[in-house]
Amino acid sequence: MEPYRTMHQRVVDELGRRIVNGLVEPDRPLPVEDTLAAELGVSRGALREAVKALAAKGMLLTRPRTGTRVLPREQWNHLDRDVLRWQQTSDPRRLLRDIGELRRAVEPEAARLAAGRAGPGHTRAMFEALAAMESAASRPELDEYVEADIAFHRALLDASGNRLFGSLGRALDVALEHSFAVSSQTPGAVEASLPPHRALAEAVEYGRSAEASAAILAIIESAEQEIARSMAFPA
Repeated sequence: MEPYRTMHQRVVDELGRRIVNGLVEPDRPLPVEDTLAAELGVSRGALREAVKALAAKGMLLTRPRTGTRVLPREQWNHLDRDVLRWQQTSDPRRLLRDIGELRRAVEPEAARLAAGRAGPGHTRAMFEALAAMESAASRPELDEYVEADIAFHRALLDASGNRLFGSLGRALDVALEHSFAVSSQTPGAVEASLPPHRALAEAVEYGRSAEASAAILAIIESAEQEIARSMAFPA
């Protein structure tokens, strides 16, 4: 069960999961307020606040006389941390595919820019994250490795000097955690990932833009291959 801190969080999570799992179809109204509040065991006020939160994520639309309806998936904010988290359990294969395609579109350009713009603080952050990855690689639990891997890629996006890339990296933490956790599960995957990450950090440090772009593309392609082979997603 989710460790909810507040009733509001629990209601948002329950409704969000129902919508993402297709239990309420797009353009269909939610049950009437009294019925839904009683079903969830909350007050109407708590339900209304949850509906507002989901509307802010692009998932619901409330109008007078027509009630509250689920919006099509195309209108959802798919970079929202909660929406990403719900999709991990609803359609993990689709989410992993989307993450891979987004990384291919963004990270090679971010690496190219980083090689020309990164300052000492940026490269230091990348090498510190790399050191944490290397330290965690020998441990049986992968949580620390995945956390360090996320920090490395976040540092790369920050090093690009493009503030939108940096913000995108922070928004994608949940998705990257999901992707890295899966791609790191096959035997030898963690050890094999370390040399290309070092090559990327060094290319950024020494201003070699073409090498940096090629290095991150190799990392992405390797991750996609590991995900395809992962026991977490058998064919």
